[in-house]
Amino acid sequence: MQNPDDPNNGGDLIADAREEIVGMAKQGMAHPSTKPVLTAGAIGAVAGAVLPVVSWPIGLVAGAGYMLYKRLRP
Repeated sequence: MQNPDDPNNGGDLIADAREEIVGMAKQGMAHPSTKPVLTAGAIGAVAGAVLPVVSWPIGLVAGAGYMLYKRLRP
């Protein structure tokens, strides 16, 4: 049985992501996850623009999504 007090217990990823995104929206750049997620999104957008098959919006979403996931599940 998993400990419910453990922050890495593998709980509901969707609920955790929603809570993190709402916190980022309310606190803006003051939230600790905002800068890394935006940076990863920008890097993904540049990579998407350089790659021939992927466009920059897909790269942006992929980069930001990956960093958000890494912030939730290190």
